[in-house]
Amino acid sequence: MNATDAAGTGTGTGAGTGTPAGHGPRRRPVRAVNPVITLATARRVLRQLSHDRRTVALMLLVPVFLLVLLYYVFDADERMFSSTGASLLGIFPLITMFLVTSIATLRERTSGTLERLMTMPFGKADLILGYAVAFGVFAVAQAVLATAVAIWPLGLETTGSPWLLLVIAVMDALLGTALGLFVSAFASSEFQAVQFMPAVVLPQILLCGLFVPREQMNGVLEWISGLLPMSYAVDAMQEVVTETGVTGSYVRDLVIVAAFALAMLLVGAATLRRRTP
Repeated sequence: MNATDAAGTGTGTGAGTGTPAGHGPRRRPVRAVNPVITLATARRVLRQLSHDRRTVALMLLVPVFLLVLLYYVFDADERMFSSTGASLLGIFPLITMFLVTSIATLRERTSGTLERLMTMPFGKADLILGYAVAFGVFAVAQAVLATAVAIWPLGLETTGSPWLLLVIAVMDALLGTALGLFVSAFASSEFQAVQFMPAVVLPQILLCGLFVPREQMNGVLEWISGLLPMSYAVDAMQEVVTETGVTGSYVRDLVIVAAFALAMLLVGAATLRRRTP
């Protein structure tokens, strides 16, 4: 087909499209998530991450190091450590995954990799979910390692099952991954991605009930804390420390954290830009 055939004659319909001439290009159709593309994206990201040993070490070992440091801050007092260690077991992985995910994803965009991928017949959701799966694998590994170290070598005491602690720790790490993907859509440089941490993560740490019980806060601050996912992550951790079984509050908090993570992935897919400014 020559250029004249492809362009048409200026009357009738566009070649092979059924679109009247002069009405502009057709919009790309909305694509359903393609599991093959999603898994291929995840494999590519995992392969790249596996070659970056420093990033892998940051994701897996930093939360463990911080928990060990906290243990000795309390002078190896297991009772004192257990009072705050459970909450921080959810916060440390969230912070680490937020930083690594946001910076690594932004690096893909600034290097042109993401832009080249977006010229192919991929849906935005395929790419975002692929990144989420890849970083989610590390999030799960990180949460498992941190939970194991906190419970056994450091002696973190819980009234409930350690498995319940692990579940919410994994969910917190996945939430950090989702928040990192969401923020990377709005940052234009790696430095900007780091700057989002004080705006996105630190207010949640202050208002999650770690320092002051939420019910004792100023009314406005208590209301704001109820809108932040980390508040429910900390509440779920405290439920495991104080309650023997699965409570309704634990299930509610877990569902809310999962809902926040899913919402951040959906918004991140919707706001993903095809071109780097």
